This record gives sequence, C-alpha cells and structure tokens, in this order.
Amino acid sequence: MSKYWGYDAFRDKQQDVVSSVLEGKDTLALLPTGGGKSICYQVPALVMPGLCLVISPLIALMHDQVENLKKRGIKAIAITSGMSKKQIDIQLDNAIYGDTKLLYVSPERLKTHLFLARFQKMNINLIAVDEAHCISQWGYDFRPAYMEIAELRKLKPNVPVLALTATATENVVQDIQDKLGFINGAVIRKSFFRSNLTYSTFLVPNKKNRIEEYLRQNNGCGIIYCATRKGVKELAQHLLTKNISIDFYHAGLDFDERKQKQQDWLSEKTRVIVSTNAFGMGIDKSNVRFVLHYDIPETIEAYFQEAGRAGRDEKPAEAHLYFEEHDITALIEKVNTKFPPIEQIKNIYNALGNHFQVAFGAGKEERYPIEINAFCNKYNFQLLEVYNGLKFLEATGYLELSEGSYTPAKLKITGTQIQLYQEQVKDQNLNTIIQFMLRSHMGIFDDYVNINEFIIAQKTKLNKKEVVEKLNYLTKLELVDYVPQSDQPHVTYLTERLPDSNLIFSPRFYKDRKDIAFDKMKSMIRYLESDECRSVLLLRYFGEQESEDCGFCSACTLKNKRLKLSQLTKKIDAMIQSELNKKSEIATTYLIDTFKSENRNDVLSCLRELADLNKIKMDPTAQQIMKP
Repeated sequence: MSKYWGYDAFRDKQQDVVSSVLEGKDTLALLPTGGGKSICYQVPALVMPGLCLVISPLIALMHDQVENLKKRGIKAIAITSGMSKKQIDIQLDNAIYGDTKLLYVSPERLKTHLFLARFQKMNINLIAVDEAHCISQWGYDFRPAYMEIAELRKLKPNVPVLALTATATENVVQDIQDKLGFINGAVIRKSFFRSNLTYSTFLVPNKKNRIEEYLRQNNGCGIIYCATRKGVKELAQHLLTKNISIDFYHAGLDFDERKQKQQDWLSEKTRVIVSTNAFGMGIDKSNVRFVLHYDIPETIEAYFQEAGRAGRDEKPAEAHLYFEEHDITALIEKVNTKFPPIEQIKNIYNALGNHFQVAFGAGKEERYPIEINAFCNKYNFQLLEVYNGLKFLEATGYLELSEGSYTPAKLKITGTQIQLYQEQVKDQNLNTIIQFMLRSHMGIFDDYVNINEFIIAQKTKLNKKEVVEKLNYLTKLELVDYVPQSDQPHVTYLTERLPDSNLIFSPRFYKDRKDIAFDKMKSMIRYLESDECRSVLLLRYFGEQESEDCGFCSACTLKNKRLKLSQLTKKIDAMIQSELNKKSEIATTYLIDTFKSENRNDVLSCLRELADLNKIKMDPTAQQIMKP
C-alpha cells in the first residue's frame, strides 16, 4: 500500500474486501462513491501471481486509471472500442506474454472472437467487475454485454470474481450474485450513511436566484449539475454576470479546453464548476464543500452518486437539489423520450448503416467515428431521439456507443531496427524523427507509448504536418503503428449489419426497460415530495432500514421548525387565555415584548394559527387580541 499508493492503512471495509478476494471467494463490495473501490482489486492484482481482468463501462475512467498505475510503476493496459484491431491484437499479446498486472476492457469486448481466444491463454488471478449494477435489468444503467461475464467464468472456473458498485438496491444486490454465478460468495457493505453530508431539496420559484444566493452565502469549492449542455452554458453565463468565480464543463468541448477547465477547478483557480454528469467521475478532489443540482436527476442512484462527490474529506458538506413546479412534468417527459418508437429505432439503425456504407452481413466488430449532429442533419432526425435510439440499440446488444473521450496519439514500433535503418538512410527528416522517438520514448518496441506530434515537431525542427505524414508513411510500411489522437464518439457494430426482417426487439424487453425507468423516476419524485428526512429516504432506498433522522436536512429543519412553532403556539395560547380572563383585550405589541426572545415573525405566525383555529380574535389592524 505505502510503496505504490502512499497509504499506511486501508479505509473502512477495504481490507475486508481484499482479504475475501485473497481467500479466493467471490465477493460483492458495496462501497459508496469515493469509498476507494479500485484499491480493492489493484492490491490483490499485485499480491497474486498473474493478471487481473477489470471489466468497466467507463472508457475515460479506464484511461485515467491505466495512466495513474503506470506513473506508480505498475504495468496496466486498457482495451476499448477506440482502438484499431492491430492495436488490440498487440495489447492482448502483451497481456499474455508480458508482465502486465491489470487489463481493463469494456464489457462489449468480452464476446469477440479475438478476445476469447487470447483470454484462455492468460494467467488470470482475478476478474474485477466495476459498476456491477450494470449486469442487472433492475439496475439503473443495465448493459446486456455484462451478461457475457458468466460465460467468461466458465473458461476460468477457479478464478474468483470481485463485483463492485456504489449504487445497488436490495434486489440488484441479489441479481448481481445470481448473474455472476456466486457460490458461497461474500457481500461486504459499507453503510451509505454520510454523517458529514447534508442532503436537502427545495421547491423554489426561481432556481437561478436561489443558487446565486447560496453561492454568495457559502464559501469553498463546489459543483453544480445541469441535465443538458445548453443548461450548463446558460447557468454559468448568468452567474458570471453576477461576478461569481465560475466556469462550465461538458463533453462537447474539445479535449484541451476540458483539461484546462478541470485543472483550474482542481487547483481552485475556479471556485465553482457548472457541468453535465460528464464531470466528476474519477476526479480525486476531497474538499468539495457542496454539490448543487439545477435539474432533477432521473434516478436516485444517479443523484446519490453525484451528490456523494461532496465532502470526501469527511468535513461538513452539503448537497442541495433545487426544483420549480414545472420541473417534475419536464422530468416525466424526459424519461418518456428515452424510449423512441421501435420503428424509429429501426430507422436510425438503417440510416447508420447507410451513413457508414456498411453492407448487410458486414461490419461486425468494426468501429466508426460519428458526429451525431451532422448525422441528425443529414437524415432529418432529432438529436435526442438519435441519442436515445443508439442507447437502446446498445442495450439490446446490436452496437456500442462510446461517448466522446479523449485518447492521446500513440505509437509502437512494429518493424526491426534493420528495417527502420533502411528507411532512415533514405530520408534525413525521417531519420531525425526516428532518432528522437528512440531517445525519448523508452519501451517503444514493446508497447504503445503516448506521443505528441507538436512536441516531436518542435524538437526535430520540422512542422507538425510533416511529422504526421512521416508517421503515416511508416505505418503503411508496417514499421510502426501510429494511432492519431481522438475525442470523437464511436459506434461499434457488435453484430453484422442486419436487414429489418432480422432486427428483432422484444416488446417485453422494451416494456420492461420503460417500466423500470418510470419506476425509478417515480422514486425520485417521491424523494422530492416526501416530508421525511432526506438521509433516511436515501438509506432506505438502498436497503438500510434502520436509520435515524439526520436533524439537518431540509425536511428535518422544517420538521424541527414546525415542532418549535407548535410548542411556542401552546405557550402563547396559555398566556393569552390567562390574560383574557382578567381583561377583554391584549395589545399585540405587549405579547411580542413578552416573547422578545423569540423571532417576531414566529410569534405573529402563532397568532395567525390561533385565529385560524378560532381560539382568539384579532381586530382588523391586528393590533388587539380578544376572545372569539
């Protein structure tokens, strides 16, 4: 632990999980957001001989973890849909014959012939399943490719499985174990209760004004989540005009801009970041003092995960969700649009095939970059229906949509030194590039290394265009494999392109997915409308039935205020009745002076309540109190 991560001890439950895995048990770890899930498989991966296979749906997170592991001197590889077949082929060989300790793959990779053939040759010590709730149809982010893990286990029946999730209800917990074939497995839970984090919800007439007011009254750094890129930009621009230190972030920005905005927030050059849910996953910043929601999340799971990014340093933090009357109707409409008519989904699928010029029966495991806006304009589709249609096609196993995530340019030398030398003597500029690459990039013959064409151009005193041309030339000769940087979304066909007659969607599956989405949305609405403690509601949703009111959330604060007013009303009533037995009227000012330790508005509120209950009567000016 201390050698690679700098920690002398595990966090709560981490050691239990690691011990369970080292004993060879199938293990399900339920650790809340920020609970240190990755350590639970990275440590056993290093302790045991062999290679740990990590299955994760989050491409950006995979890349980040691999880079962080490499910085710590741990060999790790990520295989994603953004890679060429040649790149994947070489990396899988490295996983078999090299000293790689962790291999990260997306679930869609599991059923490809190339992966399955190589997997059987790997010395696997552990299969780690991140975001394990994705295997359950009752989970909020079901991905059918996760179902392949059970088949994968049959090839390595003695290898333990570690499933990890931060958001699982009781039926999902059971479903994960069933789908992964647990036998006498262990379930290790860390309570989802966060004593330092106060959850609150506020029905307000104007969300922008309330958020502005909150930011003026509260210091520290925070995140504000919005549902759409448009909403992110509009809210950030509004708050900027109010002289608040703020910036915005979403996946539609180019990589360099996203990286700079993220760095400015991490270094606290920017105090507050307004973002879609693309921001925050995998970001290690413990001192976030607040997370505000401008839009209602579709599920409690999503809300809990996003809100949980506040207060990871265990100091007091707040999660506030603001909503207006019309927001609940908008949420219902939004969830409804996630399920375009089946005929429209088929139209989108056919248009994709035409757009990519994929013949029927072809395209399996091929990947294609897609600019969704241009695709919509070309075929006269609405952006939201295309996105949701693609997500449904993904959920039914026909294709994979990888969200735009930045991958730096990479290069590996695949030829021999003699073959390279033969090209170097022909071209002085090419010779300069190759010599620089060999000097500055260790291990370039063994594995792909990240490169920066601009820096290569600077160091070799060539222009970037010429550097790219020379690298492409060497790639055509198969002396190197040069993979340019990319941050575009990609579509990968998981089956060959099918005609309409073979493109089958189960009406039952469609209905079930829609019913589950609406059930989860209704749970979110009940959370907003309930007068119970917000912490208790969240814990109960995740199966923790025995919990006490937090005492600080919006519901508890209101409950405490009502109790206090009720007690004050009884005191005021008793005094008034006593005084009216002696005289016919009491001046309101006298009463306020008598209870001057109380808030004046609270005293007036109690008087109005007593008048409504017909216990007292007040003159038209509310100056005198009389018997009814």
